[in-house]
Amino acid sequence: MNPSPAPDAPEADSRPTAPGRLAVEPAVVPRQKSGSRPADDLLDDPDPHTAAEAAAVENLLRCWVRENDLARPDGPTLRIPLHASGTALLAPVRYWSATGWHRFGRPALESGPHGAPAADAVTVAALLGREAGQSESSELVGRVADSVRRTAAFIADRRASPGPAADADLFLDAEQSLLLGHPLHPTPKSREGLSDAESRLYSPELYGSFPLHWMAVDQSVLAQDSAWTERGRTVPAGQLALRLAGDLQLPAGTVPLPLHPWQARDLAHRPAVTALLDAGLLHDLGPHGDNWHPTSSVRTVHRPGVPVMLKLSLGLRITNSRRENLRKELHRGVEVHRLLRGGLAEAWQAAHPCFDIVRDPAWLAVDTPEGEPLPGLDVVLRHNPFGPGDDAVCIAGLTGLRPWPGRTGMHSRLADIVIRLAARTGRPTGAVAAEWFLRYLDHVVRPILWLDGTAGIALEAHQQNTLVLLDPEGWPVGGRYRDNQGYYFRESHRDSLEQRLPSIGAVSDTFVPDAVTDERFAYYLGINNVLGLIGAFGAQHLADERLLLAALRRFLAKATTLGSPLPALLLDTPVLRTKANLLTRLHGLDELVGPVDTQSVYVTLTNPLHSTGT
Repeated sequence: MNPSPAPDAPEADSRPTAPGRLAVEPAVVPRQKSGSRPADDLLDDPDPHTAAEAAAVENLLRCWVRENDLARPDGPTLRIPLHASGTALLAPVRYWSATGWHRFGRPALESGPHGAPAADAVTVAALLGREAGQSESSELVGRVADSVRRTAAFIADRRASPGPAADADLFLDAEQSLLLGHPLHPTPKSREGLSDAESRLYSPELYGSFPLHWMAVDQSVLAQDSAWTERGRTVPAGQLALRLAGDLQLPAGTVPLPLHPWQARDLAHRPAVTALLDAGLLHDLGPHGDNWHPTSSVRTVHRPGVPVMLKLSLGLRITNSRRENLRKELHRGVEVHRLLRGGLAEAWQAAHPCFDIVRDPAWLAVDTPEGEPLPGLDVVLRHNPFGPGDDAVCIAGLTGLRPWPGRTGMHSRLADIVIRLAARTGRPTGAVAAEWFLRYLDHVVRPILWLDGTAGIALEAHQQNTLVLLDPEGWPVGGRYRDNQGYYFRESHRDSLEQRLPSIGAVSDTFVPDAVTDERFAYYLGINNVLGLIGAFGAQHLADERLLLAALRRFLAKATTLGSPLPALLLDTPVLRTKANLLTRLHGLDELVGPVDTQSVYVTLTNPLHSTGT
């Protein structure tokens, strides 16, 4: 596997020269249970709605436990006091995770009569919202119901067709695999404003696909930038769009702009857009061309064999935000590509040849006649480095449970890989899981720490933004990071970054105080990504979380030499700051709006890596 390099970027071989076997002593790794789960797991219930309800309730309970830093109960039941309602929730504990990926059974109200039905997701959401004392709890309840309904549809559809086609694009198959979504989000699949018919077309979980909707933009209101180069020459963003438009007929003096069909319909009701249409500065050309496929983010689309992916604006509220590109993010993607191309990527890949950033080197957008950015009319032209045989999987998709071909119940691809490797090698499942984890740390986490330590650039490397490259057996051999939003340039490195690229950050608004950078980096890479991966190993009965935490401590102790503050912070701090997705939702915050330090609610969490934490 060798994904193609970024446009005119130094080539990087994603294969390690000698993978070998890392030093994991089978004698110290206890034999683990297989990756199957007990028969009464409600996620495996024949009724898709029951399974979706169970997933939603577990998410809400996991959020509440984390955001209130609740301790493990002494017995088999977690009691959550609900003082505002004069009762408590009693949740059977199926698995207690040191890193937060708990498994729960059906919760019941302590004050309920004997034989009363278990509390459903809407009830749990309403009770927790009231207990939190937030005014947005009614909105939360509605979005939980929407998420459950859509998840049930995804489960039903995937049970009917669990496996990809034999000739499926591996990257696309992975992007379509996040059926349940973020395990610590209260409404991971809510998409209010999307009809059932639209959901069928636009949802990656339903193998959706659709032609792009095209606008023609007069040159006088066109905004664009490009650092995309071919054979040493810059290719303008408009020219890249022309290639994608094919035989689309354009009015004279215009450039084609691809849009998400849902967004095009929504834009038709915005006065600033209709004014441009009426003035002849914008022309609605309608749908055209071959179908594109939504990836896990819903709004970024992919077409196998095309060298460009498109990050489209989409005004739907997905998880915590309306997903419309901000102009500073468009600038940020091009800026990072220029920064890397100026020598940083060459040094990075000399140290870590199997890791890179999926580049966002060009964009198109629309301004008003007065020169102000017009929100919602834009596209990021993302380089597509993946061929049909490149097994690049986002960690959220790798660990996410879904119906699996030839098996009963839900399984993750991670479990499938580990169990197959254990069966093939005759080694204990826990030993294989530990080796897989160590390879992941080496090929994915270490390069991210190098970039922070060397250049002062921290990545928002949560599980959906982080791709692991797998060899044919399923072992990690490299990684990629994607997202033009998620860069933190450390204020302490401003001078050195400006020497690398003059005026960096002037329009991208990417410099962040070091204290905020530390908090965000610790959450996204430390808690969400790596601890979340450990939690998946544990909750799916693939490994003992305590052993993986010990392995992570040893890795971090050695990684302090990379210069990033993160390893020492994770090792030495008794408590960490973690994003609280439930409270963020209850506060009605949009994570893409406002200063970076106030976009989300953060709370304190006991650090499971600290010496007294486990």
